[in-house]
Formats: sequence, C-alpha cells, structure tokens
Amino acid sequence: MESVLPVLVLLVAVAISGTITRALPLPIPLPLVQIALGATISASFDFGIILQPEIFMLLFLPPLLFLDGWRIPKDGLFHDARTILALAFGLVVFTVVGLGFFLNWLIPSMPLAVAFALAAVVSPTDPVAVSAIASRTPIPTRLMHILEGESLLNDASGLVCMRFAVVAAATGTFSLADAFGSLVWMSAGGLAVGIVLTYAITRAKRFTSLRYGEETGSQILISLLTPFGAYLLAEHLGCSGILAAVGAGISMSYVEQWGQALAMTRVRRASFWDTVQFAANGMTFVILGEQLPRIVDGAAGVVRDTGHHQPAWLAIYILAMTVGLVLLRFVWTWTALRFTMFRAARRGHSVTAPNWRLVVATALAGVRGSITLAGVMSLPLLLPDGSPFPARDLAIFLAAGVIILSLVIASIGLPTVLSGLHLPPEPTHRKEEDRARLAAAQAGMKAVETAQYRLSGKSADEADIYADAAAHIMDVYRLRLQRGTSTGEDAEAMRRMEAIERDLRLAGIEAERNTFYHLTRTHRLPEDIMRKLVRELDLLETRLRGG
Repeated sequence: MESVLPVLVLLVAVAISGTITRALPLPIPLPLVQIALGATISASFDFGIILQPEIFMLLFLPPLLFLDGWRIPKDGLFHDARTILALAFGLVVFTVVGLGFFLNWLIPSMPLAVAFALAAVVSPTDPVAVSAIASRTPIPTRLMHILEGESLLNDASGLVCMRFAVVAAATGTFSLADAFGSLVWMSAGGLAVGIVLTYAITRAKRFTSLRYGEETGSQILISLLTPFGAYLLAEHLGCSGILAAVGAGISMSYVEQWGQALAMTRVRRASFWDTVQFAANGMTFVILGEQLPRIVDGAAGVVRDTGHHQPAWLAIYILAMTVGLVLLRFVWTWTALRFTMFRAARRGHSVTAPNWRLVVATALAGVRGSITLAGVMSLPLLLPDGSPFPARDLAIFLAAGVIILSLVIASIGLPTVLSGLHLPPEPTHRKEEDRARLAAAQAGMKAVETAQYRLSGKSADEADIYADAAAHIMDVYRLRLQRGTSTGEDAEAMRRMEAIERDLRLAGIEAERNTFYHLTRTHRLPEDIMRKLVRELDLLETRLRGG
C-alpha cells in the first residue's frame, strides 16, 4: 500500500494538470504546471521517493519515443534529413565542447571531465517538451518537423558523449576513436534492432490473425510491449535502447500502411496510446517537480565548494548555462544556414535567406526534458577508488534548473519572436487529398458492383433488395465524385454545402445520442445496447469532425 499510494497521487496530479493549465489566465506550458504540482506534492507528503534512473528510463522513455517515431510525419523527416542529422549529431558535439569548457571556467571546482558530462546531459532536446511547447505556440510546420526529428535522434549522441566523459572522469583517459566507434554502433545498431524487431512482431501477428482471428485487446497490448522489447534487446546488445524505440515507432508507421489490423483495433489502439502519452508525459515532469526539493538540498551543500557561499550563485550558474546553450545553438544554426546557402549558390540555385527570427526561434526551441533528467541522475555515486563522484549533486541541480528555465524561455520567447512573422504558406496537400478521395470513391463503386453481383447471386429472391442497397451506396459515391471534379465557383459551393451538411449531420447525431441516453435512463433500452449505439455515433462524429 505504501508503495502504491505515491504512484496514485502522482497520477492524480497528472490528471488535474490539464484542467489547471486551461483554467490559468496566462498560456503557461503544461510541463511547468506539472513540475509545480510535483513540488507541491513533495512539500505536502513525505513519500521519500528515490528515483532510479534505469527504471525511470525503462518505464517512460520507450513508449513515448516509440509513439513520437510512429506519429511523426515521415515526409518532413526525410525531406530535412540533412538538417536534422546536423542538429542531432554535429550540434551535440559542438555543445559538449563549448559548454564543457565554459562550465569548467565558470565553476573551477568542477573537473573538466565532469563539466563535459554535464554539457553532454543537457545537449539533447526533448520531444515531449518540444511537443508541449508547440501545443500552446503556433510553430511553423517545417520547423516543428525539424525540431521533432532532432529531438528523436540526438539522445544517443548526447548519452554517448556523457558515457565517455564519465569514463574520463573516473580513469583520466579518453579515446576519440573509441567514442566515435561507439556512437556509430549505438546509433546504427539501435535503429536496426527496433526496425527488425517490429517487422518480426508484425509478421507473427499477421500469421496468427489470419489463422486464428484477431483479438483487439491482445493487439493493443503487443503494441505497448514492442518498444520495451526493442529497448531491452538493444541495451543487452550494447546499442542505444532509446534509438531502438524510435526505430520501432518509425517502422510501425510503415507497417500500419498495409492496413492489416481491424478498424476497431486501430480506433481503440489510438485512444489507448493517447492516454499512455498523456500519462507518461505528465509523470516525467511531475516526478521532476517531486524531486526538486531534494535536488536543491543536495546542491546547496556543494555550492560552498565552488568558492561562493551564497546560494544565489546557483541561479547564476543555471542562467549562464541556459544562455550558453541558446547562444551555441544560435551560432550553429546560423553557420549551418549560411553554409547551405553558400553551397546552393555555387550550384547556381537562387536561395532566399529565411527571416532571422526563424533562426532565433530555432535556438529558443531547444527545450530540455526527461532525457536530461534521466541522464544526469544516472551519474555514478562513486569513482572506482571509492571516493564520491565530484560535484554530482551540483550537476543534478544545474541540469534540473536548465530543464525548467528552457521551458520558461521557450514559452515566453517563442510567441514573442514568431508573433506577426509572415511566412510562406504551408503546403496543404489539398490536391493530393482530393485525388485520393476520387480514387477511393471510384474503387468503392467498383467494389460495390462486384459485391452486389456476388451476394445477390446467393439469394435470387432478394436480388431487388441488393440492387436498391447498391444504388443507395452508389449515389453517395457519385456525389463525392461530383464534388471532387467541380472547379471554380462550383467547387466552392460544393465545399460550402459539405460544411452545411456536416453541421446538420452533427446536430442529428447529438439528438440521436441524447435519445439513446434518455431511453436508457427510463429503462427502455439496455445499457450494453446503449453503449454500442453511442459508440457508433461517436465514431461517425469523429470522422465528420476530422478527428
């Protein structure tokens, strides 16, 4: 009971955090509210939760990164692959070197290897935090795709750099060749493990479903276990479990395109993963808030070793680190942009420089989150000779401070920088959507004709009924084709009629649903039948609303 109660309290905090965020008069990001709730829990209850970094990373990171890899638009990911890789690997190394030397100068009592380890921990951005900021800030679509892709891939490079910095702090030696080889193996091996495992699981599911039928609950459970399996297998092989989860998610998106699962499985699975995402996202930040008072107490005892006896220096260190991260990110982004424009000019291409505010927005959007927290908490307690790991508590506190301050800066700075910025219109893919709808309608009409002849042949007495039913469905498809081939004012009128028709159908659905509820309340409709009918209406309403 004592071990279950803290978990339930933290989940309650996650559940109410969304309501609190919407009720606040200012647009405060959800992670900041969750961190505050965690700190409140720590001050109100003496749970004494000891955060185990390995368990934390295993429980929360695989499903979150799996889902991000699953749902991230692949066109944007591959279109800007060169930019994403430069940020995910080049910027991480640039940050580790630049910030490492800066921290060693700023805090002389922190050894250079430890400073590099701390710089490596705060170098990866966090997809969870980036998504949380984007939900309240209108970030351009292409920039958002770049930020998401970067945050999915830079975890391995940051954690590899941290691992070698810790080894250097413990042994006093460092091998650049070993570090590079380890980075390649962890990155490529991790992605390969996730991809191979996902395809193997999919083939096994397909075989059993075709032979014995599909059970929705087990399919959803398998999708949940997949990222954990990829993570554990990759870690066992010495690869990046984080990238294995990402690779599994990316593979899942391609596997899903074959439409092998039942429609009901897809609907329920999507709802299930939305809940997992909200709960796991929230728990990472609530746990950070719950750990904050303990982290502050540990850092306050270390700050005197830095030569300063005022705790206010801790805030100065955090501010200096965060500003340094933003400046390094700005310099890298600006330099990379100029290099890209120079190469394009040499090839004879005319390139227009993007607005400088987009470069600033890219620098401010480097939000840190759960990866940084888990990484810094995994710093060893002792060196091989038995002495305490130098400045460990201070490193944990500074990393936690950077997480919070980066969230604050992004939530305030991004709306300011992007306000009033005129951007080229984002591609809507309306033509592709219209073509797909027309092709689907034509395929649907052919399938209806084929099915009508096949089914009506089994029952000659009901041939007229089949013909009437087919005609009704054909009318729906013909209307869709008519709307899709209209142009100019006719097309606009058709779209307007579609919108009106949708509103009218939504009003009818609401009335139907209220009728079902009323019949159940008055004991004229069994509750299980009511749930089935309401579920059908909910699915139809979701489709009409585009959800």
